[in-house]
Amino acid sequence: MTFPAPLFQSFFLGGFECSSHRNMRRRRLDMIAATRHDLLALEDYRQLAEHGIRTVRDGLRWHLIETTPGAYDWSSLLPMLRAAEAVRAQVIWDLCHYGWPDDLDVFSPAFVDRFAAFAAAFARLHVEETGRPPFVCPVNEMSFIAFSGGDMARSSPHATGRGLELKRNLVRAAIAATRAIRAEAPGARFACIDPVIHIVPRHAGEAEEVRAHNASQWQAWDMLAGREAPELGGAEDLLDVVGVNYYWNNQWLHHAEPLSVFDAARYRPFRDILAEVAARYAPRPIFVAETSIEGAPRPTWLRYVTEETLAAAAAGVPVQGVCLYPVLSHHGWDDDRYCPNGLFELTPLHGRRQVHRPLAEELARLQAQVAQAVTGARRAALG
Repeated sequence: MTFPAPLFQSFFLGGFECSSHRNMRRRRLDMIAATRHDLLALEDYRQLAEHGIRTVRDGLRWHLIETTPGAYDWSSLLPMLRAAEAVRAQVIWDLCHYGWPDDLDVFSPAFVDRFAAFAAAFARLHVEETGRPPFVCPVNEMSFIAFSGGDMARSSPHATGRGLELKRNLVRAAIAATRAIRAEAPGARFACIDPVIHIVPRHAGEAEEVRAHNASQWQAWDMLAGREAPELGGAEDLLDVVGVNYYWNNQWLHHAEPLSVFDAARYRPFRDILAEVAARYAPRPIFVAETSIEGAPRPTWLRYVTEETLAAAAAGVPVQGVCLYPVLSHHGWDDDRYCPNGLFELTPLHGRRQVHRPLAEELARLQAQVAQAVTGARRAALG
């Protein structure tokens, strides 16, 4: 088993839901405020540290920061940034997690320019506040935004038939932001995060359509790297850390239900998906940037993903960690139903989140398993 030099302060990461798009009803979401994470960030980070999680994913709310073009109000971010510094939490900051200011047309060149300027301003702020370059995800899940917002009208920008056009402009924006941040903060790191999927055709007549859908999962990463659509400005050095998002329903029968992990004939082991990512983008580090399931299966699902990740590491995949995302349960985007999918439940008790004990116990067991694997790998390397 090979474990590369760690990028993160802990193998397990915790991610806070930070979506800020307009949902199907065109209502602006602010999941950071809805979960009160903006008010409880210090205690949230402290509680994660108590569970051995010292690296987190969190987000900026661009629509609150830049209400006037070119003017930045950081008051919604600074308490969170300073809370992270107070507890020495390492944060990967999402600059655009589905949402942007209302005055911007996401399909326009102006979107690219404004986003690059916003990213540069954040880089300067981060260096001023911490003395370090930031670790960022410029645009979270470009492929999902293109599908949901560009083809299905389920979220911002509520378009249909424009998914590829949207993806291309989001890639342009991510490229411009990466270059702008590097100019302001040399040494910054970039998580390039998208879902990995596996679709199975119901019959032979669907095979070509399914093949194209499965292949599309690589498109945003390939565009960033300049392998596809080089006119967008991509280059190999712009694809830094590859983050894969993988949930219980990321494999499905075409136009039908999710596949079961017990469906050995059709379900693809997660370790094989990780190995394919590594083969395409070697030698870049990889991490599981999001994974979760709702309800009682939470511990079982985390065990499956972690053990598959460790199996991939044993086969030489340079995988760096697993992010519990979201680490805090929340209300749904469109129907406000409670989504019990976190290590912490939403409602605090005496200022602290209530812990989902079965998942916490499984996390502790898996942390011991990871530590044992790392120790074994180091001993083997020493001969």
